[in-house]
Amino acid sequence: MTESWRLSASEIAARVKNRDISATEVIQASLQRLQSINPKINAVVQEMPDQALAEAAALDDRLAAGKDGGLLAAVPVTIKVNIDQRGFANTNGIRIQQDLIAEQDSPVVTNLRQAGAIVVGRTNTPAFSMRWFTRNSLHGHTLNPRNTGLTPGGSSGGGAASVAAGICAIGHGTDIAGSIRYPAYACGVHGIRPTFGRIPAVNLALPDRHIGAQLTAVSGPMARSIEDLRLGLEAMSAASPLDPWWVPAPLQQSLPPKRIALCVAPDGLQVSAEVEKALRTAASQLGEAGWEITEIETPPMREAMQLQLLLWMSEYAYNGGEAIAREDDPDANFVYQQLREICPLPTMESLMEALQRRLTLARAWQLFLGEYPLLLCPISAEPPFPDQLDVESAASFKRVAEAQMTQIALPFIGMPAISVATSGDSANPMGVQLVAARFREDVLFAAASDIEARNPPSGVSDAD
Repeated sequence: MTESWRLSASEIAARVKNRDISATEVIQASLQRLQSINPKINAVVQEMPDQALAEAAALDDRLAAGKDGGLLAAVPVTIKVNIDQRGFANTNGIRIQQDLIAEQDSPVVTNLRQAGAIVVGRTNTPAFSMRWFTRNSLHGHTLNPRNTGLTPGGSSGGGAASVAAGICAIGHGTDIAGSIRYPAYACGVHGIRPTFGRIPAVNLALPDRHIGAQLTAVSGPMARSIEDLRLGLEAMSAASPLDPWWVPAPLQQSLPPKRIALCVAPDGLQVSAEVEKALRTAASQLGEAGWEITEIETPPMREAMQLQLLLWMSEYAYNGGEAIAREDDPDANFVYQQLREICPLPTMESLMEALQRRLTLARAWQLFLGEYPLLLCPISAEPPFPDQLDVESAASFKRVAEAQMTQIALPFIGMPAISVATSGDSANPMGVQLVAARFREDVLFAAASDIEARNPPSGVSDAD
C-alpha cells in the first residue's frame, strides 16, 4: 500500500472514513515524515506531535461511534506562523513576537479542525512575512525540497515546502503580494489566493490590521492536486462571526462561457523564454479542452502594482518603521530599505488617492473579466529565483520586484487567482497563473483541472 504521507487529501479522507486506515496511522506517518525530512529543509518550525496524535485518536473514536469524520477527515495540514493557533506563538518570523501566545484559534484554524483536518506543525515565513524568500533570525532558513538552490518562495515558503515534501497534504498560507501563489510556483505545487471575504480570518492576539492589509491580505490553501486545493478552500471558507468582512458567497455557480484571455507580457513585463513557453503550452492545452483562447492586453497592472506597494508600505510606515528597527533582522532591514527606494512613504493624500483609484481599476478589471471569464498570465516573469537573490544587491532586489508584478498587482484589485504547477516533480518548477472575477474560484478550478490533467502530477519530492 502507498505510504499515507504520499496520498492526496481526498484519498486520505476517503480511506479514513471507510476505515481502511486509521486517523492515528495517518498522523503517525505524517509525523514520521516530518522527523525524516524537516531537519533538511526547515519548513516546520513549531511542532505539536502529542496534540496531533490526541486529535487523531479522538477522530478514530468518533468514527468508531458512527459519527461523521468531516470533509478532511485526518488530513494532515500545516499552519503558517503568522496565524493565531491556541497555545502557540504567532511569531510572524520575528523575535519580538516569539512570546505572543494565542489564546484562541483564528477562524482558518477552527474551520480546518471542524472539517476533520489535523494540524501537524506551524510553518516558516520570512521576518514580517515580507519577502518571496524564507529566512529569518528567529526560525532560520527554509529550503526548497525540489531544489535547494532555488527559493521555496515567500512568504508562505514553509507551507509550500511542507506540502511538496509530503509533511502535509494541505498547507495554509497567506497572500498580500503573492505569498501563496509564488511559494506554490517555486515548490512545484498548486496554490490559490481566494477573493477577499471568502475565507474568514483574524488574529486576536494582535491589534486589527490597518486599511491596506484589511483590504488585500487573505488566507488560502496550497496542495499537490487541484481537487485538494478545492477541498481546502471549501473547508477554510466556513462562516465565522469573528470576521465582519466574510461573505456567504456560493462556492459553485453556473459556469460562464469557456473563454480565456491570454496575456504573456502584461503591461510590458519582460518574461523569460521558459515562462512564455509554459503559458503558450497551457493555452494550447486549454484549447484542447474546449476553451476559446484570445491573446489580448489586460487592464492596467503596473499601476495596480505600484499602488499595492504603497498600501503595503503604509502599514510599516504608520509607526515610522519602528518594528523593523526593533527586530533588526538583516534581511528585513535590507528589503524595507529597498521598498522605500522604489515606493516613497505614503502621505495622507497619496493613500486617499490610491484607495480612490483602487475602485476605478477594480471596475475595469471586473468589466474585462465579464467579457473574458478567465485570464491566463505569468506567475512571475522568471522561473523560480536562486535562493536569497533579493538581498544580494539593490539591483537584484529591483530585478525580483519587477518580475513579481502580477503577484503584487492582483491583490490590489481584489480578484482571485490560482498558481497551477505544470512541471510535475521536476527540480526546475514551472507553472502558470489564472485570474477570475470576484468569488469565481469555481471557474479557476475548472480551467486549472484541465491544465492539471494534461501535465505530470505534482507529487511528493523525494529529495531526501
